[in-house]
Amino acid sequence: MRIRPGIELANLTDVGLERDSNEDYFGYWEPECDEEFRRKGRLAVVADGMGGHEGGEEASRLAVEAVCQAYRESNADSQNALVAGFRSGHERIRQCARENSHLLGMGTTCTAFSLTASDLCYAHVGDSRLYLIRGGVLTQLTSDHSRVMDMVHAGILLPQDAEGHPDRNVLTRALGVGDELQAEIPQQAIPLQYGDTLLLCTDGLWSLVSDRQLLEVLQNYSPTDACRELVRRSKACGAPDNITLQVLKMNTQPKNQPGIEVKES
Repeated sequence: MRIRPGIELANLTDVGLERDSNEDYFGYWEPECDEEFRRKGRLAVVADGMGGHEGGEEASRLAVEAVCQAYRESNADSQNALVAGFRSGHERIRQCARENSHLLGMGTTCTAFSLTASDLCYAHVGDSRLYLIRGGVLTQLTSDHSRVMDMVHAGILLPQDAEGHPDRNVLTRALGVGDELQAEIPQQAIPLQYGDTLLLCTDGLWSLVSDRQLLEVLQNYSPTDACRELVRRSKACGAPDNITLQVLKMNTQPKNQPGIEVKES
């Protein structure tokens, strides 16, 4: 996989300690062509499937592959290309479920971002998360589309009571579920700065590792070591779910330096 200078990137997925299979899926893509790279930039995606063992695995894979393919092939700007990818993933999952009765009810969270030059765009459905770490502050950019968070927003439930609520994992939006897709997108692209770090992850991480710990690790470890350390901390808390994350850090590599080749582990 070719990673051009300008960032440090690492990703990791782990089945956790209680599941027999991994229903999470992730992807990262950059164009091979430098001219296309200047236009499309970088793309990262995570998805957390639901609908039983086989259904969850299939839904998350379909979502990531659809987003990557649509983003590659779209002639639209980055934000609209992400939305097109989500629409494609939504329809692919629904079509697959219609054709395979044992997969009925499957769906997936999906959170994806694109980085063109230093402009961040994203699209999001479900309760996987995108965080920005800047200047010693961790900010959750996405909202959880869950029954519990709806109650928090409505003033029915206090934020501190949401973590232990029995409905905290009940989603109100997912790719492949329902007729209409409602993807969350930012009002405008977010300009990133040198030293900014992005964390893209499923709830197998954030539900066990506190914001304080996330910030501590991401500030003090390289992206590769941060991935390993955060998975380790999740497992130390029991890791009942799959754990998937991608960490991207903005660095100072010259913009016009040729790309480098890295081996996938």
